[in-house]
Amino acid sequence: MARALPTPALRPLLPADVPVLAAIFTASIEELTGDDYSEAQQQAWMDAAETEEFGKRLTADLTLVATLDGSPVGFASLRGNDHIRMLYVHPAVAGQGVATLLVDALEKLAGGRGVQSLTVDASDTAQGFFAKRGYIAQQRNSVTMNDEWLANTTMKKTLGAAQ
Repeated sequence: MARALPTPALRPLLPADVPVLAAIFTASIEELTGDDYSEAQQQAWMDAAETEEFGKRLTADLTLVATLDGSPVGFASLRGNDHIRMLYVHPAVAGQGVATLLVDALEKLAGGRGVQSLTVDASDTAQGFFAKRGYIAQQRNSVTMNDEWLANTTMKKTLGAAQ
């Protein structure tokens, strides 16, 4: 008899999560962004997980952790009340609704705080995901990481009463 897949759950960031979230961050970039970024760009991006600043960014923001059977499989963070700063899902669960669960929760939290719109600086890889959710491209950006240029797109979604 087939066993049902576990349902993802959400919880707040715990200090002990930082190393496993860094591993999810790295695996996500390494395995999911190769069609949009060069190996050098990916490496420069992944190097951010190896700094103390990575943990500080997670704890400074409202960071939610998605879990399956109690193990972290993804995370997303909200900077202030209106900017999705990070959204990363382990490649093993990509396409299984984990990112949707995380962004749904951030949109509801922001809406509950009275925010009218949310922004995100979406990677080229994530842009389609956000577009399907009603985020509209506002501008292209170039950011430098370890002497590599990476492009992303600032996108914005107006939150409705249903949030």
